[in-house]
Amino acid sequence: MRSLTWKLVLAFLLVSLISVVLVALLVSQRTRSEFDRFLSARDRDVLISALSDYYAANNSWENVGPALAESPPLSFYIRGAVLLDADGVVVLANRGYTAGQRVPAGPLSAATPVKVNGQVVGWTLLLASVDSPPRPGDDFSPETDFLQRIAWATVASAAVAGLLALLLGGLLARTLTQPLRELTAATKAMAAGQFDQRVSVRSRDEIGELAASFNQMNADLAQASQARKQMTADLAHDLRTPLTILRGYMEGLQGGRLQGSANLYGIMFGEVVHLQRLVEDLRTLSLTDAGELLLNRRTVDPRALLERTGLAYIVQAEQQGTALRIEAPESLPSIYVDTDRMTQVLNNLVSNALRHTQRGEIVLSATAVDAAVQMTVSDTGIGIEAADLPFIFNRFYSTDKARQRSANEASGLGLAIAKAIVEAHGGSLTVASSPGQGTVFTMTLALAGA
Repeated sequence: MRSLTWKLVLAFLLVSLISVVLVALLVSQRTRSEFDRFLSARDRDVLISALSDYYAANNSWENVGPALAESPPLSFYIRGAVLLDADGVVVLANRGYTAGQRVPAGPLSAATPVKVNGQVVGWTLLLASVDSPPRPGDDFSPETDFLQRIAWATVASAAVAGLLALLLGGLLARTLTQPLRELTAATKAMAAGQFDQRVSVRSRDEIGELAASFNQMNADLAQASQARKQMTADLAHDLRTPLTILRGYMEGLQGGRLQGSANLYGIMFGEVVHLQRLVEDLRTLSLTDAGELLLNRRTVDPRALLERTGLAYIVQAEQQGTALRIEAPESLPSIYVDTDRMTQVLNNLVSNALRHTQRGEIVLSATAVDAAVQMTVSDTGIGIEAADLPFIFNRFYSTDKARQRSANEASGLGLAIAKAIVEAHGGSLTVASSPGQGTVFTMTLALAGA
C-alpha cells in the first residue's frame, strides 16, 4: 500500500469495526441474560397468584410441580424459582436447592410470601434476584431494574471495547511513527556531523518515500563533504607548489646564491601567472555558486565562435601534428550568450583535447536541434575511462591520480568552470568517451529569443 492516507483510514476503520462488533456482542449477551431476569421479575405476581390459587384449591402443596408443568407459562416461570412451605422447607426444588431442605434465614428474607386469606402458606424464592434482593422500602420495578442493568452492561462493554481500541490504536500508531523516530534520530546525528546515517525503508507510502529521500540526501551530503575536503587539499597543493618555487628563487636571489637572469625571471613570472589564473578561476566558481556571475549577452553566430577558437589553437595543433577542423553550416540560427564566457568554455575544451590528442584530429562542430544549437568538441585522443566519467566535471578532479602539474598546465578547475558557465546560460554540457577512441563534449544552448 503506497498511500499513508489510506493506511490511516483503514486503521481507523479497523479500530471502529472492532469496537462496534465487541460492544454489540457483549451487549447482546448481557441483554439476553438480563431479559431472562426481567421476565422472571415481571411475572412474579402471576406466579404468586397461581400458587395461591393452587393452595386454596388443594389446601396443600402436594403435586404442585406436575400441576404447574401443565401450564406452559407457569412451567417457564417456575424454572427460575424455588417454592417453600410456610416453615421455609423446600417443596419444589430448583438450581442448587433440594426438596426437604430448610432454607436459612438469609435467603428466606429475600423470598416473596404466598398468602391465602391473609395467612402465609408458603414462600417463593426467585433465583434471579437472590444475589441482589430488593431492600424494604425500595421502589422496586422489574422494568426499572432491567433498564438499569442493560445500561450498566452497555457502559461496561463500551469500556472494554474502548480499552481494546486504545491498545490497538497504540500499536498502529507505534508502527506508523517508528520510521519518523528513526528519521529524527538520524537527523540529529547528521546535525552533529555524522554523514553515515541511513534509515530503513519499510514501505512505499509517503513515509517510505521520505526515508528514501533522506538516504539519498545523506549520501549526497557525504559525497559533497568528501569533495569539499578533497577540494581543500587540492587547492592547498596547487597554491603551495608555485609559492614554494617563488620562495626558493627569491631566497636564492636575496642570499646571493642565484644571479638574476631573463630565464629565471620568466620562470617566476610563469608561477605568478599560474597563481593569478587559479585565483581568478576560484572567483568565477564562487560567483557561479552564488548565482552572481554577470553575463554580457548578445546575439552571436555559433560558427563565428568556433572559428575564433579554431584560429587561436591552429598553430599549436599543427606543431603537435594534430588536425583541427570546423564543421558548421553557414545558416545556423543565432544564440544569445556572453561571447567572452563562451570563448572561455571553448578554449578550455579545445586545450584539453590538444593535451590528450598527440596524433589524430579535433573537430569543432555545430548543428541546430529543435529550439537549440548543439556545439561539440570531439577528438581522437586517449579517451576517458568509464569510472571517471561521472566525476569529470568535479573541481580539481584528475583522471591520473599520480600526475604532477606541469609548469604551463591549468588549475584543474577548467571543466568545472565550463559546466558552470554553460548552466548559467541555461544550457547543458555533457561528455561521452571511449578509452583509446576519443572524447566528445556536447554543449547545448537555446536559440536567441527562444
